Amino acid sequence: MELSNLSPRPGATKNRKRVGRGPGSGHGKTAGRGHKGALSRSGTRRRRNFEGGQMPLVRRLPKRGFTNIFAKTYAIVNLSQLERFPAGSEVTPELLMAEGLVKRAGDGVKILAKGELTRPLVVKAHRFSAQAKAKIEAAGGRCEVLAP
Repeated sequence: MELSNLSPRPGATKNRKRVGRGPGSGHGKTAGRGHKGALSRSGTRRRRNFEGGQMPLVRRLPKRGFTNIFAKTYAIVNLSQLERFPAGSEVTPELLMAEGLVKRAGDGVKILAKGELTRPLVVKAHRFSAQAKAKIEAAGGRCEVLAP
């Protein structure tokens, strides 16, 4: 056996479909597109929500609600997650991102009070819940609000 006489196993390869190459090919004349209609023409394509002329689902459903385009989105960090940092360390949004606690900061980082904090930390964030602030200060730490 040599590289020059290797070949794929029988049935492993198929010839590609060559459309529009005469009646003998089996895909001549209309080239598998059928007769007339939009999809038989060149340059057409179906819209993403096209349902064959039926009213599309997105238009059948009623419009509901309201989206505030000015809403701010904060990355949430709980106090229990801050327990991993050594006592006296400074916790910043950059450090939280480096540790993988925050993936996308959005408009900033908000600290919430879920869990307990046993060590004093200097926490710098854009927002704090009232309970989180109280728990951080009760543990001997400090909260610093960053500008948005």
